[in-house]
Amino acid sequence: MPPHAEAPVRALSWDGEQLLLLDQTMLPHEERWLALRDAEAVAVAIERLAVRGAPNIGIAGAYGLALALTGRPDLGTLESAWERLRHARPTAVNLAWAVDRVRDAALAAGPARMAAAARAEAQAVHALEDAASAALCTAGATLLAELLPRTPRRILTHCNTGALATGGAGSALGVIAALAGHGPVEVLACETRPLLQGARLTAWELGRLGLPHAVLADGAAAGLIARGEVDAVIVGCDRVAANGDTANKVGTYAHALAAAAAGIPFLVAGPTTTIDAALPDGAGIVIEERAAEEVTHLGGVAITPPGTPARNPAFDVTPAALVTALVTEAGVASPVDRATVAALLGPSA
Repeated sequence: MPPHAEAPVRALSWDGEQLLLLDQTMLPHEERWLALRDAEAVAVAIERLAVRGAPNIGIAGAYGLALALTGRPDLGTLESAWERLRHARPTAVNLAWAVDRVRDAALAAGPARMAAAARAEAQAVHALEDAASAALCTAGATLLAELLPRTPRRILTHCNTGALATGGAGSALGVIAALAGHGPVEVLACETRPLLQGARLTAWELGRLGLPHAVLADGAAAGLIARGEVDAVIVGCDRVAANGDTANKVGTYAHALAAAAAGIPFLVAGPTTTIDAALPDGAGIVIEERAAEEVTHLGGVAITPPGTPARNPAFDVTPAALVTALVTEAGVASPVDRATVAALLGPSA
């Protein structure tokens, strides 16, 4: 661990009766924990990004469904809470995967054991994501160390992909932290407009990790890549189609194009729970459109003339052809295509 590193970051925890969430809308200025005891509170927390990141919204959704059944373990409660949580955010596949698992476990257990089965399955989802994070961080760090033999390794990332976003240590940011064990690392973190997850959250995590870093405007990334100031780009993912097309925080596609033009590696890191094998390609990924006020206002203050329209797609899709490698807990897909992605999921894919 670097000499100035602090205690590991936690984004959520479960005490058997309530879900505790670190409210990410308050970071980096305040570390405020929310104690949630019902499915509606969890759904609202997911929608307003108090908890975010594909794996962590799946974990939160799983616990939310378990909470719904604690007081009323019946089929009606199960179905209504499942429907509410499953659609709290549309792009990340992990949310639907996690709440579907909890629902299936509860149905299989029957009314008498429904609540206990749901709690056990939610904890199993959490454990799976933690284990996946540990494995993919190791795999990604090993790959980057091989691709980039010279140090210090200068890595650019986008949005937030550390422990705040996933189970365990993270996905892309977890890979970067593990890479520090192979030699010096310097991190460039894009601010990630409009909600500044990079400036607020990634910088906060990097500070706690004790890793050298700088925050930059999203629009500055391509120029720095072209000038040879970046050795590789690594990002997370919210949904990966069967052919390897990848949805991630808006702005990712531009970084992939810049990396391809400069001839540097562009890696995507995420657990296999983010792969949607039923989706043929990225054209079918639903892109969440969030409120215009996230673009027209900053910190609650208007930055555009009154009445100015705004578009606010939260994600974009990077074609598989631009991805050097997809790093998961099940291994690395490279080149990224339908066959290599299917291999990550095993014979049942």
